[in-house]
Amino acid sequence: MLPSLLTSIFGSRNERLLKQLRASVAKINALEPRFEQLSDDELRAKTEEFKQRHAKGESLDALLPEAFAVVREGGKRALKMRHFDVQLIGGMALHNRKITEMRTGEGKTLVATLPVYLNALTGNGVHVVTVNDYLARRDAEWMGKLYGFLGMTVGVNVPGMGREEKQAAYRADITYGTNNEFGFDYLRDNMVYEVEDRVQRGLAFAIVDEVDSILIDEARTPLIISGQAEDQTELYLKINAVVPHLKKQIGEADTRTGEGVIDPGDFTADEKTHQVYLTEAGHENAEGLLTQAGLLPEGASLYDAAYITLVHHLYASLRAHHLFHKDQHYVVQNGEVIIVDEFTGRLMTGRRWSDGLHQATEAKEGVAIQAENQTLASITFQNYFRMYGKLAGMTGTADTEAYEFQEIYGLETVVIPPNKPTQRRDELDLVYKTSKERYAAAVADIRDCHERGQPVLVGTTSIENSELIAQLLEQAKLPHQVLNAKQHAREAEIIAQAGRPGVITIATNMAGRGTDIVLGGNVEKQVQLIEADDSIALQDKIVRIAKLQGEWAGLNQQVKSLGGLRIVATERHESRRIDNQLRGRSGRQGDPGSSRFYLSLEDPLMRIFAGDRVKAIMERLKMPDGEAIEAGIVTRSIESAQRKVEARNFDIRKQLLEYDDVSNDQRKVIYAQRNEILEQKDIGEQIAHLRRGCMEDVVRTYVPAESVEEQWDIPALEKTLAEEWMLELPLKAKIEKSESITDDEIVETVAVAASVSYNAKVETAGRDQFASFERMVLLQSMDTHWREHLSALDYLRQGIHLRGYAQKNPKQEYKREAFELFSQLLDVVKLNVTKLLMTVRVRSEEEIAQAAEAIEEKAEQIANVTYIHPNEDGSVSQDTDPATLVAKSMAGDVPRVGRNDPCPCGSGKKYKLCHGKLA
Repeated sequence: MLPSLLTSIFGSRNERLLKQLRASVAKINALEPRFEQLSDDELRAKTEEFKQRHAKGESLDALLPEAFAVVREGGKRALKMRHFDVQLIGGMALHNRKITEMRTGEGKTLVATLPVYLNALTGNGVHVVTVNDYLARRDAEWMGKLYGFLGMTVGVNVPGMGREEKQAAYRADITYGTNNEFGFDYLRDNMVYEVEDRVQRGLAFAIVDEVDSILIDEARTPLIISGQAEDQTELYLKINAVVPHLKKQIGEADTRTGEGVIDPGDFTADEKTHQVYLTEAGHENAEGLLTQAGLLPEGASLYDAAYITLVHHLYASLRAHHLFHKDQHYVVQNGEVIIVDEFTGRLMTGRRWSDGLHQATEAKEGVAIQAENQTLASITFQNYFRMYGKLAGMTGTADTEAYEFQEIYGLETVVIPPNKPTQRRDELDLVYKTSKERYAAAVADIRDCHERGQPVLVGTTSIENSELIAQLLEQAKLPHQVLNAKQHAREAEIIAQAGRPGVITIATNMAGRGTDIVLGGNVEKQVQLIEADDSIALQDKIVRIAKLQGEWAGLNQQVKSLGGLRIVATERHESRRIDNQLRGRSGRQGDPGSSRFYLSLEDPLMRIFAGDRVKAIMERLKMPDGEAIEAGIVTRSIESAQRKVEARNFDIRKQLLEYDDVSNDQRKVIYAQRNEILEQKDIGEQIAHLRRGCMEDVVRTYVPAESVEEQWDIPALEKTLAEEWMLELPLKAKIEKSESITDDEIVETVAVAASVSYNAKVETAGRDQFASFERMVLLQSMDTHWREHLSALDYLRQGIHLRGYAQKNPKQEYKREAFELFSQLLDVVKLNVTKLLMTVRVRSEEEIAQAAEAIEEKAEQIANVTYIHPNEDGSVSQDTDPATLVAKSMAGDVPRVGRNDPCPCGSGKKYKLCHGKLA
């Protein structure tokens, strides 16, 4: 009661923010007449003027009104588009590190040009992040005309580019690219061995387009760069043969009475969490089947330490068979299993499920099983985008997730009002008892629209459903276009024409996102083709373009009179936001439109979360077959179910982030040290520091701190230093000579001796050459052990939840153990690097020349030796050809040849691979 009263008096937070921003819009509008008087060159010169003013200390906020006015004027001249006032508000909100919710068709691509131009004046580079390559290229080319007109450079960062191309893209004032590619470039930059190989130049400011898709839908999928691990193809095939013999339990047992199971089986499948669990009987059955398959020894348990990995593989195969379905969760193309994005319906080529699930799915589908991968580097989008100094985002649907954006990223959501009031009519959901009834009703609605000439966009939640509807429309002889992950290359072209009269387009919920559906169809492409054709005379161009635009105006009016674009959705998505995204395709820029959802009690969302309640309502109302229930209470109950799913998904993402924050803190430390090493010309001081620490650790093993002489084990220390560190030190003699010596003095003696020995090597090799060797050894050791550390963290995380049974907090336990593992990682790197550098042998040029002379002398001596070998008849022959040595040489007369020295026979091979092998 009180919050609503306060809102009615003071207005909502959103209204207050909009009021502040509108004051700045008035200043920008006041500058328009002045900038209209400027020539193109004078307008372009403003960019350099702003850069100089900023360099002298003027803030971006102070430059904002003029910069925005320049961009608006540039847009009118270069793009023939003038920014609306609401677009200026959106631009200011983005500059102020906020997420702007702007409805579909409000021109978010154009809005971004305002804050992008303003922030690019700093010279630090601005990244504009999009969801796919097509949009990155399209937006860079389209808005690039405006940036180029104002004297700014634009780069595009998409997969498949070479290092030089990427470096050029990042050097540009503005870089458009996909979220995946920006993240992978960051990881790759932290795996290079030369500073010149890095492509990014810092993370200053990013604007994320379709921010809900990238920072929420994809937040649970980490970016991973991996290398091949050992091949376990045979194991996956054997497990895959076992799984069909295990039966799924139908029904769920009551924990108190044990009742409720309709058909007992070997395992239960939980669709909510996408997990499977073996029952008690299932464990016994699985053990028997695995024993028969030769994977488990007779009498052994699945939970014996030696066979625990079998449980992991068994569960992966059960999930692949019973929870991941073809054409819904993945497709099979060209002998590969390709994941389908559950939110966008797009193919995620190159991505693979982890924990063996992808290999289990490949075994199930009978395609080639690719080797499991080992993680080399990994980061989540949540942590990558939080590294930007300044972050903002825009989308058509952010308000339902405003709490998560604020909680995880510290980004406030501002809802920008549309340029023209929305006229779309959102009708109540229709709920049927069965899917068959639902589809029949949806097809009837589509037929009615098609016959009247009204365009229809049919929304589905999966590829499978989109193909099912396509079949139903074929049977009904209704022409249509299918837009799903299988045709994603053409999706922008299809969606652009989805507003033509009578057109039926079937799409997965968010396919074609980022492209406007213009009522009457989109003529821009045809206009561009005419403008670009030099063979057409200017007058003819004007006539043709006018004719095209006249035809479009007629079609546009026709579609508007029929009610605009009709949205027919055949299922509710788990998230209200994605349903809103689908609805938002209709009613752009004040156009008319309508939407309706057709549901059934058999839908997963209804069945899992809201089915019983709606079913009870239907039974109470005695609904006949084929009749639908249409009521606000039903729609509200479905939205309540969606809220539950959204809350659960938020908890999962938050938990994932809390765990990932631990490895992220460690990643920052490792990457910061790595970059420091790369950028330093000489890391001698760091190596000396590591060496000092190592020598102290070695001495303290045999000479404890603050101990007396009787507790010291000097002979063992001398032996260790000689054998493991190549340091011959007469410590025992030194102690006997001195009247009193402390443990600290022994540490100092060993540390000094190690430094003297090391410096002698450096002097022999030359400081410059040895410095690059030091850098390479340190970087390689860090990379190798960091990879192993990532695997250890993965294994730790998989079982950490079991600590809850011991009344311990799993997160705290994870943090504690991860810290211990990280400390061990640093110790191991220190030890390995120091040992390798201390024991490496450096030969001077003189030594190499002496060794060559010695080998020549040996060759001359051996050339005069008689070699004896048995003949076939058992007699003995003499041979002075050194190449026919077989059995016995006069070893006493021959000087010793090193195993790795060139063979004296002159074959060019090493001695151990030639005559040394025979000898």
